[in-house]
Amino acid sequence: MDLVLAALWGVDVALAWLTTPENRWLRWYRSALHIFVFVAFFGAATGADVTGIANGLGFGLAAVAPGAAALHLVRREVDEKSLSWAIFVRLFWLFNKFIARWDRLPTFLAVLNLIAVRARLREKNLHSVSGIPISNDEGVRKFGAEKPEFRVERQNDGLYNDLDKPTMGCSSANEIDPLNPSDFNKSHPGARFGRNVPLTEARPDVGARLLEPNPRLVSRLLLARPTDENGATKVTPAATLNLLAAAWIQFQTHDWFNHGTPRPIDDEPFELDVDSQDWPERKMQIRRTRADPTRDPKRVSCAEPPTYVNAETHWWDGSQIYGGSEPLQKAYRTWADGKLKIDPTTYRLPIETIAALPTGWWVGLGLVHVIFTLEHNAICDHLREQYPEWRNLENGGDDQYFRIARLVNSALMAKIHTVEWTPAILSHPALQFIMHGSWWGAAQELITRHLGRISEGELISGIPGSRKDHFGEDFCLTEEFAAVYRMHPLLPEILTLRRHRDDQKVHTLKFISENSDDGDRDIATGPQAMPNAQAYASFADIVYSFGTDNPGALQLRNYPNWMRRMRRRHGANLEEFIDLAAIDILRDRERGVPRYNRFRELFHLPRLKSFEAMSKNPDIVNALREVYDKPDDVDLMVGLYAEEPPVGFGFSDTAFRVFILMAGRRLKSDRLFTDDYRPEIYTQAGLDWINDNTMITIILRHFPELTPALRGVDNAFAPWSKKRDGA
Repeated sequence: MDLVLAALWGVDVALAWLTTPENRWLRWYRSALHIFVFVAFFGAATGADVTGIANGLGFGLAAVAPGAAALHLVRREVDEKSLSWAIFVRLFWLFNKFIARWDRLPTFLAVLNLIAVRARLREKNLHSVSGIPISNDEGVRKFGAEKPEFRVERQNDGLYNDLDKPTMGCSSANEIDPLNPSDFNKSHPGARFGRNVPLTEARPDVGARLLEPNPRLVSRLLLARPTDENGATKVTPAATLNLLAAAWIQFQTHDWFNHGTPRPIDDEPFELDVDSQDWPERKMQIRRTRADPTRDPKRVSCAEPPTYVNAETHWWDGSQIYGGSEPLQKAYRTWADGKLKIDPTTYRLPIETIAALPTGWWVGLGLVHVIFTLEHNAICDHLREQYPEWRNLENGGDDQYFRIARLVNSALMAKIHTVEWTPAILSHPALQFIMHGSWWGAAQELITRHLGRISEGELISGIPGSRKDHFGEDFCLTEEFAAVYRMHPLLPEILTLRRHRDDQKVHTLKFISENSDDGDRDIATGPQAMPNAQAYASFADIVYSFGTDNPGALQLRNYPNWMRRMRRRHGANLEEFIDLAAIDILRDRERGVPRYNRFRELFHLPRLKSFEAMSKNPDIVNALREVYDKPDDVDLMVGLYAEEPPVGFGFSDTAFRVFILMAGRRLKSDRLFTDDYRPEIYTQAGLDWINDNTMITIILRHFPELTPALRGVDNAFAPWSKKRDGA
C-alpha cells in the first residue's frame, strides 16, 4: 500500500504541473485523495488495529484516480489542449504513418483514428481571412444596432449569430436590387471565404500556369462522359444512392455558399484556345470570379492572398428557402400563421417567378424546395396546436410562429444531412458511428433522446446543445470546402419520370435545348422546370422518380455532357456558351486552391508520386499522362475523381478530410446549434419535432401515397422499392 500511495502522490504532483488550475475534476480528485490520506494516517497514528480498514481505504484511494478520470471523460467537455489529448492525437498521427488504409481497420480503432484525425485538422487547417485589412471602404456594407430579438432568431444576413463578433459569417448584399443577392455590391470581411490551407499556400496560379493544361482539354479527355457507337451518352451510376441525394446536396450548397454572379464577360475574361471543331466560338471565354467589394485591387498587398465573399450567409440557416435579405423574405412569406407562400395545387413557389432565379435551377432543386416549404408550414401548424396563446401576440403571433419554425426546419435539415445523407454516401461502419455521433454523441440516439445530455461534451452527447467553439479561428466556410463539393457528376443526362403506382415510365425530360428553352416543355431546367415536369406527372410521381433512379458516380469521365456545352443562365436569361467542367477546373486555380498533390500534403496525406498511384485504370493513367506533364500538375478535382475511395465511400479519402473537418465545425461554431439549442429558444415541441423526424417521415407526411415505395427503406437517399403490393 505504501507503494500505491507513493505512486498516486507522484501522479498528483505531475497533474499539478501539467493541468490548468481551474480543472474541476482535478479538484475533486485531490479532495478525495486528501480525505483518504488523512483517514489512513489518523488511524495509524491512533494505534488502533485498523489494518482491514486501512487496506480498504488504500484500495479505495487507488480507485479514485481512474474513477475521476472516467467521470471526467463522460461528464465534461474534452480539453483539446490537455496533455492526454495531445498524446492521443500524436499517437494516431504516428500510427497513420504506417498504415495505408484506415478504412480496413476494425471499426472501433477506425473511429478513434478519425476522431484523432479531426482533432489534428482542427488544429492545423482552419485559417480565417477576416483579419485582412479593408482597402475599399465604399464596398463595406453597414449594419444596424443589435436588437433583443436577434438573440433568439436567425437573421437573414447572418448577423449576430456570434454575439461577440456580430458580423462573423454574414452575407454580402446587393443594395441596388436586394431581390438579386448574387449581384452583390457591398460586403464585409465577415462574409469572406476562409481557407483550410495556410494563407501562404492560398496563392492563385499565375502567368501561363493558370491556363496549363488547358481546362477544355481536361474537360474533354478526363471529365466528359463517353458515348457509344450510336452517340448515346454512357453514365456510370452510383448504385447505392438515388437521385434525391443529388438534388439534396445542391439544395444544401445553395444554403452554404455562392460566389456571386461572375464579372462581366468584357471584364478581363480568361481566354482558352479551342479547336474550331470543338467549340462554336473562336475562343472560349470564361468570366472571372466576382471581386471582394471590401478590397481595392490596386491597394492589395502582395503579402496577402486574394479573397472572395459569400452572397449567402455562412451559417446552416436554410437561407435558400427563407431568403438572404429582408425583401426576399417578404416575398416568400404569407404574413399569416408564420407560413411561407406555396400554391396548394401547383406547388409553385415565389422563387420561380422572381427575376433572380437561383443558378442551376432544375426539377430536382425545385422538388426539395417544395418539400421543405411544406415542412415549414407543417411545423407552423404544429406550433399553433401546441402554443395557441401565441395567437394573442402582435400580428396573431405570425412572427413568433415563423421564427420558431425556421429554427426547427433549419435544424432538421442539418440533422438529415448529418445522420442520413452523409451516411448514405459514406456507408462505412466507422463513418456511420462518427456521423450519428456528431448529432447524438457516442451515447447514440436511444440514450440521448430519452435521457437527454449525459455529458457536456460533443463526444458523448453530440454537438447540438454542447458548448460553442470556433477552434481558435473565426467561423467561415472555405474555398477548399466549396472545391470538394463540386459534385456535378451526380447529375444525370436525362430525367426519366415514372408513375409511383406501377413504376411505368411516363416521360423523359432533357436538360438543355440547342439554342433556347423558351416554350420548350421538355426541359428540366430554368423557370419552367417544375411546370414542365408536372405536365406529365403528379408531384408524388416526380418525388418517386427521384427516389428510384440513380445519380452518377463521382469519378473521372462521368461529368454530364450537357453541362459541358450549355448557355450560362442569369436568372431567367440565357447568355454565353460555357463548359462548366472547364470552369470548375479554372475556378480552383483562380482562387488559389492547391493542386491535388499539394492539397494532399497540406491535409497530412502523402503525395502520390506517379500517375499509376492515382488510378488503377490504364486508360485513365494514359489520359492523365497525356494531359499533365507530371503528377504534381494534376488539378484537385481531377485527382479527387481519380482516387480510389475508401470502402463504402462515394468520394475520395482526400475530399473526406475536408468533410470531417468542416461538417462538425458548421454545427459547433453555430450558437443556435450549441449554447442556444435549448427549449427556451426552440420550444420543447420544436426540439421534439427535430428529434422525431427523418427525411422519410417528412416525405410521407406530405405525400402519403409513397408509403409502398418507402416500405422497408431505412434511408431516404438509398434506392426505393419498385415492387408494388400484389406484384
